[in-house]
Amino acid sequence: MPEAGPGAAAGGCAAPEAAAGPPLGRAALPAALGAGPREAGPHGVGQRGLGRRGLLAAGAVLPLAVPALRPGAAQAQPAGVVLEEFLVPGGDNGVQLYLRNKRPEAGLPSGPGRTVLFVHGATYPASTTFDLPLAGVSWMDYMAGRGFDVWSVDLRGYGRSTRDPAMSRPPEGGAPLTTPDQAVSDLAAAARFIRERRGLNKLAHIGWSWGTTLAARFAAENPTLVEKLVLYAPVWTMPPAPADAPPLGAYRSVTRAQAREQWLSGVPDNKRAGLIPPGWFEHWADTTFATDPDGSRQVPGVLRAPNGVMQDFRENWGRDKPGYDPARLSMPVLLTVAEWDRLTPPDRAFALFPLITTSPGKRLVVLGEGTHTIMLERNRGTLFQTVQVFLEEPVAG
Repeated sequence: MPEAGPGAAAGGCAAPEAAAGPPLGRAALPAALGAGPREAGPHGVGQRGLGRRGLLAAGAVLPLAVPALRPGAAQAQPAGVVLEEFLVPGGDNGVQLYLRNKRPEAGLPSGPGRTVLFVHGATYPASTTFDLPLAGVSWMDYMAGRGFDVWSVDLRGYGRSTRDPAMSRPPEGGAPLTTPDQAVSDLAAAARFIRERRGLNKLAHIGWSWGTTLAARFAAENPTLVEKLVLYAPVWTMPPAPADAPPLGAYRSVTRAQAREQWLSGVPDNKRAGLIPPGWFEHWADTTFATDPDGSRQVPGVLRAPNGVMQDFRENWGRDKPGYDPARLSMPVLLTVAEWDRLTPPDRAFALFPLITTSPGKRLVVLGEGTHTIMLERNRGTLFQTVQVFLEEPVAG
């Protein structure tokens, strides 16, 4: 679905949240990102190895006066970073998308290469994943501290965005919610809002897990609107679902115990204790599950997630029917994946990499000692560094 170029700027915004808390200086960042003797350096394919050089790389819009979007115990922002939040029209009438923005207090960066949109995966919203402060710093904080204008979007059915009424009913017998077409249309709407608000022709896009399929499809169909593309834990073709797999239903529910068990799958036993620093998983789970108040009231509490993604995996990716053509990715592309990722293992990134034939600058980086969720683990700095180096490099030509 090709996307139209930028038009008139959209209106309606919240006042910036005042910066507070410790400075986001470069000298303070390594400790906040988990740097130390346990840090594993990334190993590159198609790029120079980064080694251990350190963690720093060389409708109408509703304002955020909406009480439901302002929890009382708001996290203080690092000094020098401004937070804004928005509800913007999604890809269909009646759908509102929650956008979160972090940017330097000193002023907006110039150029599309320093404006970035994050897209989440199959189960967890962007707002509590890319902007979760751990040791005082989130990934979005890190990028804003490097002078980037950073955005994330919760697709429909996730986080603080519109939920279909069917999610308030039992899932059995319901059609899987948030289809790939709907998700891509929401991504397109979010990107269009950002381009128009900032007066830009294009942005950099970062997708995680299922979000890589959405971001890559959008980029393949709208190459003039994407400056650079980062596919973190990229999905590619996968084994088919069992023939006797039960019907999916409208959505699925995940408990905290299930989330933690899946998170640690594939991690060697002698590495599990040190993978996630104390309190980090609990902070993530508290923040993430709180975005689903109805699910949190169940015993045990659950997070409900739409099943359109699972239908996509069954009917397309599990039947060797990719949702986009990698040869149409004509912008610089970074693939990055962690060695212990069992949901999107490195071999899928290796299968995808040679199919990206028209990119003027592609690379594949495998990160040591991390899982599918390395961005919330002790070694998250290796991911942040790898992506930052790629984004800060000039576009060839």
